[in-house]
Amino acid sequence: MAVRKVTRLVSVVMIAALLSSCATMTDTVKDNPKAVLGSLLGGAVGVGIAAAAGGGTGAMLGAGLGGMLIGGLIGNRLDARDKRMAAEAAQKAFENNRAGQSSAWSNPDTGNSGTITPTRTTQLANGQYCREYKQTITVGGEQHQAYGTACRQADGTWQIQS
Repeated sequence: MAVRKVTRLVSVVMIAALLSSCATMTDTVKDNPKAVLGSLLGGAVGVGIAAAAGGGTGAMLGAGLGGMLIGGLIGNRLDARDKRMAAEAAQKAFENNRAGQSSAWSNPDTGNSGTITPTRTTQLANGQYCREYKQTITVGGEQHQAYGTACRQADGTWQIQS
């Protein structure tokens, strides 16, 4: 019974947050797309972690909401060069690093930095290689961690799946 109440409460809060943001969503995407992208990726990672841990609907909704908030904050504070440097470090790590070996980036202009570390490599039934990873980003002196999976595309690039 308590689980249902929590699930309903989290659902109502998420729906209310989404509806209240609809009026300004167009302006937000135009003026600050990195915050939107960070929110979406953070939410996806939060849900993925809760699902992998065997969490129920309430846990996944709560983790998704928390991931959206953290991802939006981080995305809001990373500039274009930060994101480019992080993406380049990720491509290098996914392509060249063995499990446990990190690739780092650091932007001297903003003071933001990070590492990305592949943790496991798998091959799907279709032959596609995927790598699980841990990412650490330091923004404004605060360290944030995320986990996910990236898969190698036909063109040789790596695309983050979750």
